[in-house]
Amino acid sequence: VQLQASGGGLVQAGGSLRLSCAASGRTFSRYGMGWFRQVPGKEREFVSAITWSGGTTYYADSVKGRFTISRDNAKNTVYLQMNTLKPEDTAVYYCAADRKYGLGSLAQWQYDYWGQGTLVTVSS
Repeated sequence: VQLQASGGGLVQAGGSLRLSCAASGRTFSRYGMGWFRQVPGKEREFVSAITWSGGTTYYADSVKGRFTISRDNAKNTVYLQMNTLKPEDTAVYYCAADRKYGLGSLAQWQYDYWGQGTLVTVSS
């Protein structure tokens, strides 16, 4: 499985971006999907996750109410809509696929595949 994240860029505080993560393969609809982010010099942290069906979503407290995760299984793509962005949201954002459980998770160890990351920069 290959994951290709895109949609990052430079945005002013208060603005919005939508990240996309396109997956190869025919079994995407069985995968739980997650978004994580990392600032240089810091550990990668959980942002959001979604179950294989899209029926359940999870968010870090820091993004709850501002970010929305969704998926389109027909397009093999998961999205992260980011609104009301803050400078502290600046990071490289990674998508990841949970093949074994299909549930999505806050735990990085549960993910089998990772995308290459896309940089989000929020200016103040």
